[in-house]
Amino acid sequence: MKYKFPENFLWGGALAANQVEGAWDADGKGMSVADVAMYRSKISVDDYKGHLEISKDLIEKAMQDNDIKKYPKRRGINFYEYYKEDLALFAEMGFKVLRVSIAWTRLFPTGEETEPNPAGVKYYRELLTEMRRLHIEPIVTLSHYEMPLALSLKYNGWVERKVIDYFVRFCNVCFNAYKDLVKYWLTFNEIDSIDRHPFITAGIIPELCETGKEEEAIYQALHHQFVASSLVTKACHEIIPSSQVGCMLTKLTTYPNTCNPLDVEATLKKNLHNYFYADVQIFGEYPVMIEKWFERKGIQIVMAPEDKAILKENTVDYLSFSYYMSLTESVDPELEKASGNTIMGVKNPYLPSSEWGWQIDPLGLKISLIELYDRYKKPMIIVENGVGAKDVVEADGSIHDPYRIRYFSEHFKQMKAAIDEGVDLFGYTSWGPIDIISAGTSQMSKRYGFIYVDQDDEGNGTLRRSRKDSFYWYKKIIESNGADLD
Repeated sequence: MKYKFPENFLWGGALAANQVEGAWDADGKGMSVADVAMYRSKISVDDYKGHLEISKDLIEKAMQDNDIKKYPKRRGINFYEYYKEDLALFAEMGFKVLRVSIAWTRLFPTGEETEPNPAGVKYYRELLTEMRRLHIEPIVTLSHYEMPLALSLKYNGWVERKVIDYFVRFCNVCFNAYKDLVKYWLTFNEIDSIDRHPFITAGIIPELCETGKEEEAIYQALHHQFVASSLVTKACHEIIPSSQVGCMLTKLTTYPNTCNPLDVEATLKKNLHNYFYADVQIFGEYPVMIEKWFERKGIQIVMAPEDKAILKENTVDYLSFSYYMSLTESVDPELEKASGNTIMGVKNPYLPSSEWGWQIDPLGLKISLIELYDRYKKPMIIVENGVGAKDVVEADGSIHDPYRIRYFSEHFKQMKAAIDEGVDLFGYTSWGPIDIISAGTSQMSKRYGFIYVDQDDEGNGTLRRSRKDSFYWYKKIIESNGADLD
């Protein structure tokens, strides 16, 4: 089988400011929700239910504690200073595209300022200009788990409607400042994650919610994010007429664990709930079944009179998504569980698992692509995919990672198979093309990159960058536009 991809296919990688930049208090930057994320060696099943305990007391203690060992996202991999070196390595691999995010608190430290921080605006202008110089197309995420901590504490994050205005102001500054550098934009990273980790995604602190109304607060905050996404999509199209604005979904592909109709029904509901978040941003309206689900649960979403028109008139241009693994669903509570991207599901006996228990399913990516394109008929790009693993540096400095090459190779083959069946896939960005701080556990030892960074979980190391075997392999894939998969 020939694996050459469509001409002008965008090969590259994806990063998030809060996991790479460091410099958490440099040049006027304010604290974000990521700056109070503590290091954990693992995440338990209970953690997945509410995804990492948070409270005002824990936040206030973190604000008084400057220990970057305890809060690894504050140090990242110092991309803030190393970005030219790192971009040069990406260019050496042949990257056509790089997904990055703009940290809201570099431009607006508390989120409420009326004018942006000039140092923050300057930094991202220099970063994006360097990308353009190296012929790397930027895809910019406007909200990637980096909302101002001050808005979380003052307003309980996105639960308060006025946060929409603050976000729109931030985005308008980005559009005007970088309109000559950025064509592709994303509004909210994995917007569906709000019900899995509401603090990280939307700045929601449970004790600030009305007692018994915590779930309602989550979906009220989500509605505000939907409205904000539509408003900034409209603004982006007006300020940058050639722009393309996308939404992003965590593709939580789920199979019935058995052909028991009860398992099939439970799986259907789980998958439809996952689609809901993209449905609103692509179709411009809430699905009827979600509205009925809200009704059954007693969830009342407060909407302004103009909200439905805003959603309907300002839909996105393309769909982006993350895909790491698949899960199965069963009504049997006794079945063994498997972890995933901030979720838990029933373990699939037909699939292998990574060191962190994520089940590896390349065919699931093809299935996901076909499902999504059949449903939405929008151009798509995979903006996160990869496998976390522990790498060993040999005595001569080499890093052999055949497990990573094998993972990507099998997923790329399934991507091409989906394209051959008619899917409009225009690009792919691997997650963490350089080793970064893990999103969920804030570990460094869970490595995704083609480039090794000399830093351990406690922050010890030189930060020296080294090429892994997979670096040279991915370079050949990009050079051949996938043909080397043969």
